[in-house]
Amino acid sequence: MRCPACRNTLDPKNSGDIRVDVCPACGGIWFDRFELKKMDEPHEPIADDVLTVGGAGPARADRSERHRCPRCHDLIMMRHYFSVREEVEIDECPGCGGVWLDQGELSKVRGLFDSEEEKDRAAEKRFAEEFDGELKKMREKSRENRDRARKFSHLVRFLCPSYYVPGKQDWGAF
Repeated sequence: MRCPACRNTLDPKNSGDIRVDVCPACGGIWFDRFELKKMDEPHEPIADDVLTVGGAGPARADRSERHRCPRCHDLIMMRHYFSVREEVEIDECPGCGGVWLDQGELSKVRGLFDSEEEKDRAAEKRFAEEFDGELKKMREKSRENRDRARKFSHLVRFLCPSYYVPGKQDWGAF
C-alpha cells in the first residue's frame, strides 16, 4: 500500500493483535476498519514504535488536498473530526472504513478521552447544547398545532353533530 499523504510505501507494524501500516517518510498511520477504536484510549495497549512513529525523511503530509484511500485506491477519503471536541481531524474512507492519521494525531486522539463512557458523555453534552433549544421550539410548535387541531375538531363536532353524519343515525337523513 502507498501512503495517501506522500505516496511512499507503507510499512506494516504489529501492536498486539492489530496490524497497522505506517509511513516511514511522513509518519502517518493507516488503520483498517475498527482498529483505531481498539487503541484510541490511553489505557488500551499499544506498541511504542506505533505510538512514537515519526517521519524519517523530508516528506511532508499535504493537508490542503484530500487523500485517496490506500486500500480502495479510487475513493477520496472524508475529512472530519475524530470527536465532538473538534481537536483532531482524521481522514476516513467511505468504502472500507479505514482511517488515516497524520504524524502525531494518534497521541492527540489517545489524549482526548480516558474511556468510552467519557466520550459518550461529551457527545451527549455537545448534542444537548446544539439541539435542545431547537427541540424545545419544535415541541412548543407541535403543542400549538395540537391545540389548534383540537379546537377545529370541537368546532366541526358543534357544527355537524354525529346525528347528521351519514351512517350515524337510524332514520337515514342522508
